[in-house]
Amino acid sequence: MIVLVPALSGALIVAGILGLAAGLRRVEIPATKPSTARWVRLGGMSRRTRTLLAAGVVSGLVAFLVTGWALALVALPVAVVGLPTLLSSPPAAARIRRLEAMEEWTRALSGVLTVGVGLEQALVATLRSTPDAIAPEVTRLVARLRARWVTEDAIRAFADELDDATGDLVAANLILGARRRGAGLAAVLEGLAESVAADVRARRQVEADRAKPRSTARWVTIISVGVLVILAVSGTYVEPYRSPFGQIILAVLLSAYVATLVWMRQMAIGRPLPRFLDHQPGANR
Repeated sequence: MIVLVPALSGALIVAGILGLAAGLRRVEIPATKPSTARWVRLGGMSRRTRTLLAAGVVSGLVAFLVTGWALALVALPVAVVGLPTLLSSPPAAARIRRLEAMEEWTRALSGVLTVGVGLEQALVATLRSTPDAIAPEVTRLVARLRARWVTEDAIRAFADELDDATGDLVAANLILGARRRGAGLAAVLEGLAESVAADVRARRQVEADRAKPRSTARWVTIISVGVLVILAVSGTYVEPYRSPFGQIILAVLLSAYVATLVWMRQMAIGRPLPRFLDHQPGANR
């Protein structure tokens, strides 16, 4: 019973840090309902999470029987579930793909406008060639235009669904084009597409630089876990950690390592630029 006290204390510390990491992580809510074929959710957990949790519980029981560490009963399941999240790449790649899709769609829209058609007809014409990353949003924009929405309201709703500062920039230019009906919108959109393309190149370079410390952290974690397992099974170096006080010290050290991973991940997640296009109540009719 005395041995379980430090084990539970350490597990609560580790679980609290992992919970803080999960709470601070930015979650992108998809515009469409996700496919249930890939993720089957029960009790708030996906199939992948339940599989990892089951593997962690089995690993914890085996480690407890081999080493006698009560901390392993809780620390291993938490580590098996939490470490893949902490060591995985942040969701920056999805944002870059959306930016690329906006750049491609804006360039296509500019090309259609040079033919001399109206803005509404040009928006409808780009539907077939819209990249998959923003296809749902463009489809709903075209559906609103076909439903006789006011063009500005439809574009504002489109910007709200994109929920991105670059999307606001594209939508703002479209709104100005819908108000003034000038001939220079195609040139403006072409220049905007070039600017977005440069932004995409810069973000890809930044993500490539950020991937290097993430790869180093993965290898350091794998080596550290391997050394710890070998010492726990065959060495006397970790013998002091079998005592209740040693379990508390081990829990503190593991928590400090997890906190370092959380800190590194938070530094690698870039903050999105704030939107500037205000939501209009009339856009959600």
